[in-house]
Amino acid sequence: MVDRTTTATESSVTIDVRRIETEDTLELRHSVLWPTKPLSYVRLPEDDLGHHFGAFLPRCNKPVAVISLFLEAIPITCGASEPAGHHPVAVRFRKFACHPNFRGRGIGTKLLHHVMTECTKLGATVMWCDARVSTCDWYSRRGLETFGVPFYKGSVEYTRMKMDVSRSGSGVIQQDDILL
Repeated sequence: MVDRTTTATESSVTIDVRRIETEDTLELRHSVLWPTKPLSYVRLPEDDLGHHFGAFLPRCNKPVAVISLFLEAIPITCGASEPAGHHPVAVRFRKFACHPNFRGRGIGTKLLHHVMTECTKLGATVMWCDARVSTCDWYSRRGLETFGVPFYKGSVEYTRMKMDVSRSGSGVIQQDDILL
């Protein structure tokens, strides 16, 4: 795939963000998100329909961060400010993972910013995810807000978060990449 963007982060780490295949996401998804489960646990039935992206360091053939996008409606209304019957085109991001050795360098932030642009190319005005509660502060600092009620996947607590990507160029994304 040829869709590429090279970006330098604040800490002078140069990354190359590009489209990748599902198989290129699995190792990192597994080791970061669900290391105690079998590898098959991190493969999604809808992966063949997704748009997958990886962040690569120079001269590295494996991504240090990955994320997957899916055209998927928001499961509940976005908020009272929406007119009745209005359902924005939404993209859900899933399986966002950054290798622990590369956290805190702005790589996850740059990858998230890149996929915001991709969401608008897909015609979406809203980007959303199921976020581990332990990561909500990180997402909030980048402009996402919680909605709905918390829930569990196994023993891990989650909440839903969303962002209006039609206004994502407003500078809300911060460069202090902490934990994904």
